[in-house]
This record gives sequence, structure tokens and C-alpha cells, in this order.
Amino acid sequence: MNGNTNLEGLLTIVHSEIELKKDAYLFQEGDPADGIYYIRSGRIRIGKVTPDGREIAFQIYSEGDFIYEISLYSDPASYTVHARAIEDSVCAKIKKDDLEESLLLKPSLNVEFMKMMSLHHKKMQSKFRDLILHGKKGALYSTLIRLTNSYGVEQENGFLIDLSLTNQELANFCGMSREVVNRMLSSLKKDGKLSMKDGKLIIHDLNYLKEENHCEICPIEICKID
Repeated sequence: MNGNTNLEGLLTIVHSEIELKKDAYLFQEGDPADGIYYIRSGRIRIGKVTPDGREIAFQIYSEGDFIYEISLYSDPASYTVHARAIEDSVCAKIKKDDLEESLLLKPSLNVEFMKMMSLHHKKMQSKFRDLILHGKKGALYSTLIRLTNSYGVEQENGFLIDLSLTNQELANFCGMSREVVNRMLSSLKKDGKLSMKDGKLIIHDLNYLKEENHCEICPIEICKID
């Protein structure tokens, strides 16, 4: 994960460099899931398009993160999600075959990789729990909490989420329509729980969001959007 020096050994494996312009796809649904990616610079959003054409966003990966939407030591498979650059990005790709060989030869690296995969699954389980147990409000509040944990910059009046997101993009993370998110944000603004500055959200009362979402005080590395 971001800043995890225990996984620097992965970058000694043969890899290729990929440059992406904003909005370009790193991979799309149905492409062969044949490798993992390390983000050298930029940001990549993982998402999926529903049968009715709506896009759902799952995670945002940033510089220093690994994207590992693959199953190791199994038959070839295809991606069930897509990865799209939300700003100009540079990624390193490590092929699945080369990764599997290196993990077999280096047990300590294998252990660290398995820890990373386990953390990824815990994040997803935590997010789906919030969506299922707490409905639309839980989906939005959970997303705001996770964005704060990932991109929050503490200020005198709260936390600035240092990431520009449109209401539609925020709705994509919540699995809701933009109109519903607009109404809920307007209510939070009216109550003084958040505000906007230069297109970025400022969370004034993070504890309120946690209390309303019955936050279980998960470790911060699990309660993040990346």
C-alpha cells in the first residue's frame, strides 16, 4: 500500500511503464487480468458500470499504491472492474506470471503481499457493511469519513478533503443518484456539518458523521477510500 516499504521488492521484478492521460483506461472490464500495477504518479479510480449504465466507484489509488485486481495461482481470468486515470498518471505493470514466480522464490515478500491482499479485502468488507446496514445516509457518511481519512488536511475549522470531486463522482462512490447526494449534502451544509471551498469539501464535524454511522472505530488503514 501507499508508503509500504515492505513491498519495495515487488519493483525489482521485471515490469513495464505505462503513461496515461486523464480519463484514459488502465484496463477495462473484460480485459485479461494478467498483472498488478504500481502507481508512480497520478491517481487511478477503480469502478464498474452497472447493466443500466450507472457507474459505481470503489476506490481511488494514488502515488505509491499497488492495484492488484487479480487472483494468483489460478486459471486466467478477466477484470470485472475498470481502472481509469482521474489525472495524468504513470504506472508500472508487473505481469502475473513474473509475480507468481517471484513470490514462490521469496517467502518474505509473499507474506507481505498476502498481508496487503488481506487488508484490501477487509476494506471492501467494511465498505459493503456500511452500505448494507446504514442505507443511503450510511453510504454517504461512510464515503465522507473514508475520504477524510485518505485525503483530509486538518484545519482550524475541520478537515479539508484535498481532492476535487463533483457531486456525480461522489454519488458514484455511494451507489446513489446525484440528486439524492445533492439533497443530503445540502442538508449537511445547512446544519453546518460541512461546506465547500474552491470545489473541495470541508468536514466541520467528523464526529457527527461517525456517530450517525454508528462507527465501529475501525483501524484507519481499513477505513480509507484508497
